[in-house]
Amino acid sequence: MPQHRAQATREAILRAAAEEFDRFGYEGAPLSAILDRSGVTKGAFYFHFMSKEALASAIVQVQDDTWPRLAHAWQDRGLDPLRTAVGLFDEAVVLLSRDVVLRAGVRIAADRELGYPGLAGSHPRWEKVLADLLFAARDEGQLRPGVDPEAAARTLTAAALGARLISTATSRCADYPDRMREVWRLVLPGVATDEWCAAAFRMFADPEPP
Repeated sequence: MPQHRAQATREAILRAAAEEFDRFGYEGAPLSAILDRSGVTKGAFYFHFMSKEALASAIVQVQDDTWPRLAHAWQDRGLDPLRTAVGLFDEAVVLLSRDVVLRAGVRIAADRELGYPGLAGSHPRWEKVLADLLFAARDEGQLRPGVDPEAAARTLTAAALGARLISTATSRCADYPDRMREVWRLVLPGVATDEWCAAAFRMFADPEPP
């Protein structure tokens, strides 16, 4: 199989599987539905993936590879820690709203977390990234006295998960960024100092596209 054709076939399988997993979850998406959506034969499928499980793992790997790159890119911008946290989170949410492969990877990873308690997944990692940034923000005097960075990180991660689930059910995730910006508007005044909010809150009035 020529390399470009093989790559196109692999991408078609990944996207078709992501569409099915995003709608129905791993268990609810039979391989037959993925093949029908992708338009490839079983032989072509098994050329690229040993099993449906291997395909799901490849989709999870896409989001596993994406988030560290995104975090490093935001940390390299030289912004203050709290603005970095908000911008990083906002761009991640926008990407999820637009990219079904990322969205499916997050869903599969979350389902695995629920099925196998204690398994490392994306949500604990996001909590740690946010907590680290919020600790740095506290050290720079950007947080209100008494704010617990770890509690704030847990709250924001839980809100992001809930907003994603509702947005997925109601709009196929199209309004996910708007829902999370509402969360930030409500949470930041209780977390950040008045001075920081006065200087930075306009990012939610007219957010720049990532």
